Amino acid sequence: MTDDRSDVAAATTREAVAAVAAASATWAAGPYADRARVIRAIADALDSAADDLITTAREETRLPEARLAGELKRTTFQLRLFADVAEDGAFLDVRIDRPDADWPMGAPRPDLRRMLVPIGPVLVFAASNFPFAFSVAGGDTAAALAAGNAVLVKAHSGHPRLSDATAAVISSAARSAGAPDDLVRVIHGTENGVAALRDPAIKAASFTGSIAGGRALFDIANARPEPIPFYGELGSVNPAFVAPTAASRRADEIAQGYLGSITGSRGQLCTKPGLLLVPAESPVLATLRDAEVPDSAPLLNDRIQQGFVEGLTSMSEHHAVSVLRGGSDSIADPPGTTLLFTTVDEVLNDPDALITEVFGPAGLVVSYEDPEKLPELARVLDGQLTATIVADEDAAGDIALARTLVPILTEKAGRILWNQWPTGVSVTHAQQHGGPYPATTAPTTTAVGTASITRFLRPVSFQNFPGALLPDALRDGNPLGFPQQIDG
Repeated sequence: MTDDRSDVAAATTREAVAAVAAASATWAAGPYADRARVIRAIADALDSAADDLITTAREETRLPEARLAGELKRTTFQLRLFADVAEDGAFLDVRIDRPDADWPMGAPRPDLRRMLVPIGPVLVFAASNFPFAFSVAGGDTAAALAAGNAVLVKAHSGHPRLSDATAAVISSAARSAGAPDDLVRVIHGTENGVAALRDPAIKAASFTGSIAGGRALFDIANARPEPIPFYGELGSVNPAFVAPTAASRRADEIAQGYLGSITGSRGQLCTKPGLLLVPAESPVLATLRDAEVPDSAPLLNDRIQQGFVEGLTSMSEHHAVSVLRGGSDSIADPPGTTLLFTTVDEVLNDPDALITEVFGPAGLVVSYEDPEKLPELARVLDGQLTATIVADEDAAGDIALARTLVPILTEKAGRILWNQWPTGVSVTHAQQHGGPYPATTAPTTTAVGTASITRFLRPVSFQNFPGALLPDALRDGNPLGFPQQIDG
C-alpha cells in the first residue's frame, strides 16, 4: 500500500527542486553587480530581523543569546564578504590564450578562453551546532549564491522553525531586490533530503555532520546516474601536540587555553582539540585537573546529549583510560567538563578506539615520556580539520620536534596552528576548513572562507569564438573590468 503522506512529501520535494532549478538558471544569467546587491540585501534583512531570529534560535537550540548574536553577525559578515567576491570577479579565474602560430607543440595554439561558471542548483544539508553560520543562510549558501547558483536547504531537525523563519527573511529580501523567486528554499526531513540529493536537477551538495550520515549521503551522490560533487565535513579530533620546554615554562597558560578551547560552545565545535599530548609529569596535568572551568550548560538537543554520553562512556570504559578530571556530572544533563587520561603507547596500541571524536565538553589527555613518540602518533592519525603545535621558538628541542611534526601534519590536516587553539574559525580569504578523509570528503576544498566559492563552480573553455558570442568576462577590452590572465 502506498503511504499518501510520503507521496505528498516526495511531490513537494520534486516541486521544490524544480523551482530552485528554474531560479538558478535565471540567477546565473544575471549581472554580477546585481548578484552582489541581492546578497547584501539579504544580509541587511537578516540583521534587521535579528531579535526575532535569535529568540527563535534560543527556544530551539539551547544556545545563549550572546553566542547566537555573535554567530548571526558572522553569518551576515560572510554574506557581505561573498558579495564583494562576486562583484570583484577574480573568482572567475579568467585565462586567455591568444592564437600563437609558433606554439612549440608542433601545431599552432588556437584562441582559448577559460573561466569558471555556476555549477547549477546546490543542495545544502544544514548543521546542528551552527543554526545561522552553517544553516539556511550559512557559508555554503553564501558561496553558492555568489557563484551564481540557487540553493535548496535541507533544514536540520534541531532548529526547524528557525530554518523556516530565516528562509522567509531571505525570500522577502531577495524578491524585493529583484532576484528570482525560490532563490533559497527549505525542505525538511531526512527522506526528502535524500530524494533531493538523487534528483538529477541538483548539481552539487554540501553537508556538515557525523561521519556515518555524511558517508551515507556521499555514497548516494556518487551512485547517481550522474554523480555530483559532495562536500561533506564529517569528523575530526584535532590533535594538539605540546612540546617539552613549552610545557615546563607555560603550564598554566597552556592548560587554561586548552580548557577554554574544549569548553567553548560546550565542546560542540568541529574544531575542538579533543586530543592533547603533553609530557609525562608535566605541570600542565595538575593544572588541567584543578583549574576552574565554566559551569555546566545544556547541549544543543537531546540527540547530541545522548551521543555525548554514549561516546564518553565508551571511551571511559577502555581498559587503558582513567579519569583526570570529572565526576558524577560527567554524563549528567547538562554535563560537566571531563578530561580522560592515557599514555601515548596505549594510543598507539589501539588508535581506532582512542583517537575518536566525542562531541561535547570532554577531551583525552595523552602523556608521553619520549618526544620521538609524537611523530609516530601523528603518522597513525586519520585526516583532520586541524592540528596544533604548542612550542617555544627559543628552545632547540621544541623546534626540532616541530620540524619533524610539520611535514607529517601537513599530510594529515587542512589547518596547522602554532601556539594558538583551533576553535574560533575566522571567515577570511586564506582560511582552510577542510582536510583529508574522514575530516571531509573533498580535501581540495574549504567550507569556510572565500575560497569555498570554487565548490560551486566548474570550468569552461571557449575555443575560436567570435567576440560577440563570448561571455563578457572573456571579451577583449575587458568590459567588466574583471582580472584576466592573458598569454600572448
